[in-house]
Amino acid sequence: MQISLTVNGHDHTLDVPENTLLVDVIREHLKLTGTHVGCDTSQCGACTVHLDGRGVKSCTVLAAQVDGSNVTTIEGIGSTENLHPMQQAFRDCHALQCGFCTPGMIMSAIDLVENVGVQTNQEVREGLEGNICRCTGYHNIVQAVLQVARAGTDQTQEN
Repeated sequence: MQISLTVNGHDHTLDVPENTLLVDVIREHLKLTGTHVGCDTSQCGACTVHLDGRGVKSCTVLAAQVDGSNVTTIEGIGSTENLHPMQQAFRDCHALQCGFCTPGMIMSAIDLVENVGVQTNQEVREGLEGNICRCTGYHNIVQAVLQVARAGTDQTQEN
């Protein structure tokens, strides 16, 4: 089947099998490997991207479901020279270790700040329950999210 979608501001038309997952479109067809596959069951959150401005786990979304949609991956929110405020906060707060969960964690965190409006440790912890980090104790991740939330959501707009 043929699908059309916008990924990180670039339009794409692709021929994919009907059972293709969004994560496979992103990684295999578009070669954007910042979105990770950790569990294939929607439990770890490593594959989180933004679909029409909301965080989704791309391992559970069919490509057919995103036809005509706008997708933002970790590659679409900042650059090495100009980090997104959430990326900068993760760096400043030492909120990453091995980095495997980091792209999905950052995408989920941006969604929390922009669409949920978290303000407390508990709200952040509950909001990130679907994202697993096997390296940290989450404390620094929570602090990074709160740093951005407290600075104001106007800073979190995607490029």
